[in-house]
Formats: sequence, C-alpha cells, structure tokens
Amino acid sequence: MNSDFSLALHALVLLHRRGGVQSSEAMAQNICTNPVRVRRVLAKLKKAGWVQTREGSEGGYRLVADPDTLTLADVAGALEVRFVDTRWHSGRDNLPCMIASGMAGVMDALLADLDAACRARLAVTTLAMLEKQLHLPETGGCG
Repeated sequence: MNSDFSLALHALVLLHRRGGVQSSEAMAQNICTNPVRVRRVLAKLKKAGWVQTREGSEGGYRLVADPDTLTLADVAGALEVRFVDTRWHSGRDNLPCMIASGMAGVMDALLADLDAACRARLAVTTLAMLEKQLHLPETGGCG
C-alpha cells in the first residue's frame, strides 16, 4: 500500500473538522507533505464526488460527503488501493518444479484473500468513526 490512503483520510478528516474551503497549501502543512501531492490525491476524491473545488485566490477544497456514511473502503476504492500485494514473485511458471512454477499463483490467491479481508474491515468503518478515534473536542481541535 502506498501512503495515498493515509493522506486521503487525513485530508478528509481535516476538511470535515475545519469546514469551509481549505487550500492544498494549508492541508499540506497539516499533513506534512507537499501541496502537489495533496492535489493529486484529492483529484481522485473529487472524481468520486466527495470533495468540491473552488478556483481562485480563495480557492481550495470542501468536503461534500457525509462522514457518517463514507466508508474507508469507499476511499480505498476511489484511490484504487491494494493493501496486500507484491510486485515480485518467486519461481517461474515455466520451470519443471511444481513448487517453483506454482508458488506465485498460490501467493497471489493468499494476498488477494488478505486484501479482501482488509476491505471488508474498512467497509464497516466510516470517516466519522475514524475521526472519533482522535478524541477531538466538539469544536476546534485543529489549528
């Protein structure tokens, strides 16, 4: 998994708590990354319909999704995140050894099952539930 998922969740909670329109620069400062990266990730959330943008000097991003119904699995889907995956496979399909030729397929199936288990867990967790884990006061809680 890359860090886009964490960045997206941080940005969504931040947008919800601060309300109104937030610039990518302000969000990047809070997330501790650069504004270009924030814009790249939020473009996917905009495409999914969860944030809106406003152009100009007073521009930025605004949350339009309902934190009580937006699940973390929804966010992962919009970002096309794989939680458990590998780019490297041991062995090769064309080798005569059944272990060498079969291990990649067995591991792919195992990793797909693990990824599905992660998504199932995230499907029952909303953005609001994640935000509550921060133990923020009713108002404020964010500089």
